[in-house]
Amino acid sequence: RIYISSVWFGFFCPRAASARSRVRRTAAFDAIEGTNRGVSASDEDVDAVEAAASALERLTPTRAGALRSPLVNGEWELLYTTSASILGANKPPFARPIGPIYQTIDVARARARNRETFPFYNAVDADLTPTSKSAVNVQFVKFFILGFLPITAPESAKGALDITYLDDELRVSRGDKGNLFVLRMH
Repeated sequence: RIYISSVWFGFFCPRAASARSRVRRTAAFDAIEGTNRGVSASDEDVDAVEAAASALERLTPTRAGALRSPLVNGEWELLYTTSASILGANKPPFARPIGPIYQTIDVARARARNRETFPFYNAVDADLTPTSKSAVNVQFVKFFILGFLPITAPESAKGALDITYLDDELRVSRGDKGNLFVLRMH
């Protein structure tokens, strides 16, 4: 018998690698289903999403670096995160975002915008500074309360993000505070 690792098999047979990615994307979507972006995720749900994200990360089709791929640009809808602050998990349910949450990335301009929809329409603009082929430092610049009231962000409003999986439909990222983000191209 001859055994070929899935990495080498994917290199020599791109269709097989693509098929595995589709299966793992489906597993990620299934794990996320019913978690309300993560705010109502049980410990078992968190473990299942983490396992699905890790499986995808091993198959990332953008090995040259996500920031070099045109796939990263555009508007992404947040499907799942472990970030309690983004979810509003520590707030009463009426004070949490109910509608979709989006992130728009423009690598050429080194800019990003995160925005909530219903009911608050809050947003934040950020400058991005690449630190590797897949990672950026994030400096938040301006918050928009209720979508229109601008507030300059303090210098301390910053973070880092590493894009660990990217294809034409799904993006997985890891933040500097250990948070996981799963987004779908909108």
